Amino acid sequence: MRTHWLLLASLAAVTSTVAGASTPPAPTHADVAYGPHARNRLDFWKAEGQGPRPLLVFIHGGGWTGGDKTRHIADFPTYLERGISYAAVNYRLTPGSPLPAPVHDAARAIQFLRWKASDWNIDKRRIALTGSSAGACTSMWILLHDDRADPQAANPVLRESTRVTAAAVHGGQTSIDPNVIETWLGPNVLKHRMINMAVGETTIEAALANYEKHRPLYIEFSPYNHLTADDPPLLMTYGNNMTLPSEDAGHGIHHPVYGIKVKEKSDRLGHECHLLIEGVSKSAQYASAMEFLMAKLLGR
Repeated sequence: MRTHWLLLASLAAVTSTVAGASTPPAPTHADVAYGPHARNRLDFWKAEGQGPRPLLVFIHGGGWTGGDKTRHIADFPTYLERGISYAAVNYRLTPGSPLPAPVHDAARAIQFLRWKASDWNIDKRRIALTGSSAGACTSMWILLHDDRADPQAANPVLRESTRVTAAAVHGGQTSIDPNVIETWLGPNVLKHRMINMAVGETTIEAALANYEKHRPLYIEFSPYNHLTADDPPLLMTYGNNMTLPSEDAGHGIHHPVYGIKVKEKSDRLGHECHLLIEGVSKSAQYASAMEFLMAKLLGR
């Protein structure tokens, strides 16, 4: 069973091929501005097919402190071949642009893509998200959060919905609240700079000293807190090192316990959630993230 998803390739440049080519296809629209900031840029690949095409949106990882939209999932050309359009999004980075900037930027990109639906032949009803690490955290937040559409907004982009059809993610943080994740994973997880830089602090010591100031952000941007029974389907994959406490910062920030906690809550609520951890957790319906996304986007 294929349980370790190719989203790991988001940590490196794409090396997969299309019909034997050494490089992926060039975007149909490259470096398009979706907002007012320099990093509010996205690339879009238009798939061929009859009628408006479903869309898969990739949100890159990097702890919200780095990364770039050019780091794709390795198999994204396969989606294009199956008639699924594809977009990859950049966003502002911490600590210079702390929360809510990175996550709200990605949500705005979804609104922009919906606004471009007629021009780019996108099916607004079939948009899914994917990403690893912080990109997974952002994807889950958008998936599980209430709609950010503002029908009264002067900017027509902001009138569009942020709700999506599904998300399939790898190694994502389902909480970023240091008081929560230390109880889940032990103290090493707090050594990862994502946790303090998310709120604009240069050290974890400063973040903890100012915890009450930052607590609303930690609560708001933890996807776990937004999960309800009526949310769209989610598939999560993780590595299978179940050691607790977490061994180091890198292990802690991508620990499979993040997925287990959400899966437990999801099952209690009756929400559709699939968790793939080799030798630990599998789905009765889907052997891989790609299989899940194809089903949700193509209606199979």
